[in-house]
Amino acid sequence: MTQQNYSLIRFQEPGDTKAKVGLLVGERVLPLDGDINSLIQHWATTEGELDQLASSAGTEAGLALSTVEVLAPVEPAQVLQTGANYRKHVIDLAVAHREAGQDAEEVRAKTAAMMDERAGQGTPYFFIGLPTAIASATDDLILPGYSKSHDWELELAAVIGKEAFRVTPEEALEYVFGYTMVNDITTREYVFRKDMPAIGSDWYRAKNAPGFLPTGPLLVPAKFFGDPQDVQVTLKLNGKAMQDESTQDMIFGVAKLVSEASQIMPLRPGDLVLTGSPAGNGQHWGRLLQDGDVMEGTITGLGSQLIHCKDEQ
Repeated sequence: MTQQNYSLIRFQEPGDTKAKVGLLVGERVLPLDGDINSLIQHWATTEGELDQLASSAGTEAGLALSTVEVLAPVEPAQVLQTGANYRKHVIDLAVAHREAGQDAEEVRAKTAAMMDERAGQGTPYFFIGLPTAIASATDDLILPGYSKSHDWELELAAVIGKEAFRVTPEEALEYVFGYTMVNDITTREYVFRKDMPAIGSDWYRAKNAPGFLPTGPLLVPAKFFGDPQDVQVTLKLNGKAMQDESTQDMIFGVAKLVSEASQIMPLRPGDLVLTGSPAGNGQHWGRLLQDGDVMEGTITGLGSQLIHCKDEQ
């Protein structure tokens, strides 16, 4: 029997408040027992069954995708976010924040050299996000009224498949169950504490408002996803491409990120490791999110997000 590609989703049927896990084959949803983290944790015993189920599913099997509400595909206990992990993105930010009188090309060249050195000798920069910020790929994004500096950051995210603690980069991808897409929304004016400069960044206030992690719609098992270092990350704002970059531009690849994250804390099944934002954020364009904006996000093989932005009432 030919292997049928599939992805996993979480969904609700009309009139039902219970979230379910589904196997998505084409436009058909095959309901599964249990929750997403249990499925991931027991993948070694269920993978064969799901492979067979997907390959034998007919065109009328299960539920039509159009009849269900698709939720965020993951329920992580831990969310790890990665800062400054795309070479062009970091260079652009350095140029944008250069001091008065500094030459843009000199800053660009100096930052590029620093990034090359960091890629060879440095380590990733991580911070911790809150699972309560996770929303679906179509939920409205409510822009909190305390700021007008909310920004987009579409990112590839790795979903951990089994406990990973102090794993090497060479073995790290064996611990990745699959991949999903996350828009890591950021309130720019809250990133740095002006009243406490010695402490630096305040990621709690900048990134954890409700809905600030639109996630999904799909969770694609690693075996169907291909090379995570060769996919395109594209975000359109009101139809205009703002981010459009290959993951080849990462300073540290997924294997290095998962390995380094696992050196301090055990990563658990279902946890998210975000891989950083490519160039093209609103801060770079001088244009941040506003009431009525529509963000369309796509990453090769991971479906698409459609997020409508609304000011907080």
